[in-house]
Amino acid sequence: VLNPCYISFRGMENASTITELVLVGFSNHPQAELPLFFLFSVVYLISLFGNTVIIFLVVIDSCLQTPMYFFLCHLAFLNIFYTTTVVPKMLFNLLAPKKVISYDLCLAQTYISLLMGAAECIILALMALDRYVAICYPLRYLLIMNWPMCVRLAVGAWTISFFASVVPLYFTILPLCGPYIVDHIFCEVPVLLHMFCADTSLQETMMVIGASGTLLLPFLLITLSYLRILVAVMRMHSAEGRKKAFSTCSSHLTVVTIYYGTGMFMYMRPKSLYSAEGDKLISLFYAVINPALNPLIYSLRNKEVKGALKRLLERWSVSQMQKTLF
Repeated sequence: VLNPCYISFRGMENASTITELVLVGFSNHPQAELPLFFLFSVVYLISLFGNTVIIFLVVIDSCLQTPMYFFLCHLAFLNIFYTTTVVPKMLFNLLAPKKVISYDLCLAQTYISLLMGAAECIILALMALDRYVAICYPLRYLLIMNWPMCVRLAVGAWTISFFASVVPLYFTILPLCGPYIVDHIFCEVPVLLHMFCADTSLQETMMVIGASGTLLLPFLLITLSYLRILVAVMRMHSAEGRKKAFSTCSSHLTVVTIYYGTGMFMYMRPKSLYSAEGDKLISLFYAVINPALNPLIYSLRNKEVKGALKRLLERWSVSQMQKTLF
């Protein structure tokens, strides 16, 4: 299945310049490629549709124009961008006889996956902070989480993500050594570490430091926020109030648990624990399946989103009736 002759080169100076790499994907299981193509196509369409609907509802429905949904829009945009970087090439290779990826696209996937992963961690932390302020300081919520503050937090999240992920990788990335075979479903840092020509101790250390800043610190903020929320909810005298407080946090907690569980395992471990087949499944979950689950979790378990969708459908049905009548 894997033929190093797939590799092409450009230039013949001291070393050949790589233009293509073999992208193994699921080619070790050829009988599963066609069913996986249809499965991942459906998941990708669900992800695009669900996240686009979330953004559209927040933009047009004034009831959803709150800090929580402002950050949710950033999460939805991130999901669309992340999956679009990864899934189309993966789907193409599932059907293509020649399983390759251009070197430029491989680098782009590496940088974007690192940036999107870091940004998602920080945005999830900001969403937890928003819930903490809303539940623990309800009377001061709109004063603290005003729109200028939300915009500054969002800009800060993307800026920190860029400088904590993309910039260090740019200055520490090494040339690749043959055979130029990426035994994964897309290009990301833990996989490329096995293809670098020199000692990767510095790169592994930088990856752990970067993961500590973009995974552990936001996770610590989320944990502290929810501990304070738990204390505040337990002090509520109304059972209905406690139920409402927990319901506003349950969707976010579900997303955090899924994303952090897979992300920490992938990026906060030594290279020696790498497992090609197992890591494909983990990456598949946080890069392909999780972006499709996020809008489903937030819409199916959130009364405000379901209410906004209901109002949109009602307005659409009324407009259709008016067109029919007139």
